[in-house]
Amino acid sequence: MPHLKVMPFDSSVISQRLSQSKIMTLHAKSLTGEDELIGIAYKGEEFLLQLKPDTKATLLKYDKVTRPLKVNLLKEALAEVSHVLGLEVLSSNIAISHTKSALSSEYFKKIEDFENPDFTFDTISVEVGFGSGRHLLYQAMQHPDTLFIGIEIHTPSAQQVLKQIALQGLHNVWVVNYDARLFLEMLPSNSCKQIFVHFPVPWDKKPQRRVISNSFVKESMRVLQKDGRLELRTDSNKYFWYALETFFSVPKVEVEIRKNERLDITSKYEERWLKQEKDIYDVYVKCKDISKNKILAFDFNFNIVKYRKGLEDDLPKKTLVFDGYFIHFERVFKAGEEVLLIKCAFGSFDRPEHKYILVDATSARYFVSPPVKTAINHQAHQKIMELLNV
Repeated sequence: MPHLKVMPFDSSVISQRLSQSKIMTLHAKSLTGEDELIGIAYKGEEFLLQLKPDTKATLLKYDKVTRPLKVNLLKEALAEVSHVLGLEVLSSNIAISHTKSALSSEYFKKIEDFENPDFTFDTISVEVGFGSGRHLLYQAMQHPDTLFIGIEIHTPSAQQVLKQIALQGLHNVWVVNYDARLFLEMLPSNSCKQIFVHFPVPWDKKPQRRVISNSFVKESMRVLQKDGRLELRTDSNKYFWYALETFFSVPKVEVEIRKNERLDITSKYEERWLKQEKDIYDVYVKCKDISKNKILAFDFNFNIVKYRKGLEDDLPKKTLVFDGYFIHFERVFKAGEEVLLIKCAFGSFDRPEHKYILVDATSARYFVSPPVKTAINHQAHQKIMELLNV
């Protein structure tokens, strides 16, 4: 991802030149380390850049929590900040690529777009973790009357598929660069015909990170229309048996199992496994019920929360665990006498949110966007407000 290595410099120049910059909005220093953050508002996007000082070279890079999908946007911002601050660049990888198609906002969707989605297609299918996008794009070509929503947390993969959508002239694919486990909670009940989960990462050593879980299956059954199905395809024997156990935990479900079935389209990894004569398992889980409509009427405003003297010292240093959710204030950055930028992880244990909270003398807000509107996130939000107000 884009970054610059520059000669060490006095970072106080950042605060001095905020007023001279068209894109820099804040400068925050960590209270527990040497890391610093620079707030950016550029071309309709808001995000952070990280500054990691060192005696030989200072690293200026993107912030993982707030980074925008458009890589060229990051590169342009890094170049502008470097210019405004007069930094001496030692090395960089921010050359702008003019060969890539511009990412189309028409097909790239943010999580906020699903709060009140306008689906103009009668049929909706979702693919979780589409990777290279071969299966997603093939399905879209074969079924032009179905909207295919592709979920991919790996940003370069999302960018490549957006490029292919433009090149192939497709109009029925949306790409979401987000955690699928959270995304499903944004979809209306009984809205999907299929949910594809093809070759998910097994995570044998960290099973809590698996896509398939009790909560994911529960949300899938809510989102699927009656007789719609969740389709798992995996080469992992361990994942197959784990998934079966998880699927059968659903009170009312129909499960079909197939082994070594050839599909019309295969990924490059599947082609390799087939040459190795590796077993591939398919599990189809059919939804048998009509679910109640889900209402996403959650308020994530901070109301009367604002900075008070000593707030940074009063925040809990350890992870707080509650019934069904947790809160962890990971890092605190000071951006002025009465301005804090708090990096926070919270929500469910298997689908945590990672956000910054900007608190100043008059108000507080999530930086750069509010959490996904789930009941668990709302419970965590209410507790966060209590902790900030104590």
